[in-house]
Amino acid sequence: MDLLLRLLSLMFRGTALMFGLVGAAFALACLGGAFSDRLDAFTHFAPLWLAMGLAAMILGYVFARNDERKAMMGLGLVVTVACSVLMAPDLLAAAGAKRLAARPDDLKVIQFNVWHDNRTPDLARRWLLDQDADVVILVEGGGRSWPVVKALKAFYPFSVSCAGKRACDTWIFSKKRMIARAGFLEERRDLMGAWATFADPKGDFTVAGVHYVWPMPAGPQQQQSQRMTAAIARFDKATTIVTGDFNSTPWSFTMKRQDKAFGLDRRTHALATWPSGKFSR
Repeated sequence: MDLLLRLLSLMFRGTALMFGLVGAAFALACLGGAFSDRLDAFTHFAPLWLAMGLAAMILGYVFARNDERKAMMGLGLVVTVACSVLMAPDLLAAAGAKRLAARPDDLKVIQFNVWHDNRTPDLARRWLLDQDADVVILVEGGGRSWPVVKALKAFYPFSVSCAGKRACDTWIFSKKRMIARAGFLEERRDLMGAWATFADPKGDFTVAGVHYVWPMPAGPQQQQSQRMTAAIARFDKATTIVTGDFNSTPWSFTMKRQDKAFGLDRRTHALATWPSGKFSR
């Protein structure tokens, strides 16, 4: 029995050490994302590294002793501090954001990745139509999700896709009249997105929507961010809304640089956007 307890203690201490070393290595590598796009890819897993650091501290405190305990607690602390540097600003911004009460004349905008392999497009269609939004920005509106696009085209009098008038999987639909519109591909910009300027009694405004590639491998997403920054530079920042699926966590350095480049107030701090249904590759 004593041997079994010692083996279990060794297993938990070894697990704590592994979590601490792996978590610390990747958490510190994340900080290098400030100057390296490749290292920035690790920032998207910051919650995982943080979980490893906390596990190392808990297991180390319970099962280790003396210097061994100090080492494991120290590794866990390094992970926690590094992840806090990454995530805390966004979490604090989310906590400090004030939600205003909805008013009847508010502009209602929905951005929705409907997923090209959507197995329940009728549910997505029904939900979107029930929202009765003023503007809907839809991405991945192709494949099995095409019925959603058809329904929105029938419901909304104005629309534009990333290829202009031709079918493309990023769309903007609106009740309000579009006085100018174009797809980024139509403008020879290598972006899956579109923009539209709308007539409104309170003043014209512009909405742009885009869909980025995944953050790995590093490079292409950062290039898309730079192209998007250039694409929206022509619009008045005071009357421009930028939406989309940026395929990024809010604490990545790529997203932070984009916030600065766009010069707009981001409303999606620490916002979870998990799949609403079954999701499997």
